[in-house]
Amino acid sequence: MNHFQKIAARLEAAGLDAMLLTGEANRFYAAGFHSAGTDGVALVTKHRAWYFTDARYIEAAGRYVQGAEIRETGPGRGYAVLLEEVLREQAVSRLGFEDAYMTVQEWERYRKALPCDLIPASELLWDLRRTKDSEELEAMVAAQRIAERALEDILGEIRPGMTEKEVAARLQYRMLHYGAENMSFDPIVVSGPNSSLPHGVPSEREIGRGEFVTMDFGCIYHGYCSDMTRTVAVGFATEEMQQVYQTVLAAQAAGIAAARAGVTGREVDGAARAVITAAGYGDYFTHSFGHGVGVEIHESPSASPLNDQPLPAGAVISAEPGIYLPGRMGVRIEDVILLTEEGCRNLTKAPKELMIL
Repeated sequence: MNHFQKIAARLEAAGLDAMLLTGEANRFYAAGFHSAGTDGVALVTKHRAWYFTDARYIEAAGRYVQGAEIRETGPGRGYAVLLEEVLREQAVSRLGFEDAYMTVQEWERYRKALPCDLIPASELLWDLRRTKDSEELEAMVAAQRIAERALEDILGEIRPGMTEKEVAARLQYRMLHYGAENMSFDPIVVSGPNSSLPHGVPSEREIGRGEFVTMDFGCIYHGYCSDMTRTVAVGFATEEMQQVYQTVLAAQAAGIAAARAGVTGREVDGAARAVITAAGYGDYFTHSFGHGVGVEIHESPSASPLNDQPLPAGAVISAEPGIYLPGRMGVRIEDVILLTEEGCRNLTKAPKELMIL
């Protein structure tokens, strides 16, 4: 699974002779091969592609990278030297680079070493990655199923006295056990008054009866992320807890109903936000309805009040409204949905009616 040809096909319209990929996420998107951090560089021209890496990855790159010439770095022959050779051979004068990822230090090094102009072009990759193809969707659905199996297990294990950290650790173990390559992000597990922290960090706090536990987690499979959140009650749920939960659930349903290709991110967010505001909790929905998911856990497009651009068919976004009452409780429910011309398809199968464990 690689996208060299898709990138090449966009170069002329972008006014570029080639695209340089140094960031981990876009390098993987292009080559379908993962190497950590800055340990790899891809170059795509209109007709050819190259993948440069060092001795630690050269054998693996030879096995997995298809559609590109592979070259190995070495003493005195770092990435800039190898790139300079190819760029001269190909007569490249305008080279796109990832201005949103490259450091100033890296940019200065390449600017001095390469015989061409460096043109900011992060948007080219972001635009391509907004729309998922069938292979990408297959990987994302598989990642989602792994996360859901882990959730099913952990729901049978949560009990009063367990700590937030213990629940987070068990979720991670279960996802790895079921085939995940890694976590999409550090899991969020917060309980009781901590559940009012949208991105709270799991702590040694023990879960008590009559409390919410919010679990936001996901995993990576074949390089693509899953993302989901479920909030459950332990022992019992008060009338207020049930009211808050049902409001969030209704808001999510409204946002999902509004989600389709061609509508703006603002409109999707607004449909969910209107439900929460009408219930009197408008001040306590403090983030956007959703974000794009793919190679990275947060990518374009977003279902945000700030996004007035039409959402494209084939985009996968999260659907995650929440209500957070400071120091008291919080509820978030999150699925991931695939946008189509007719509406959307929910990729998440886990139940989301209020569960009392």
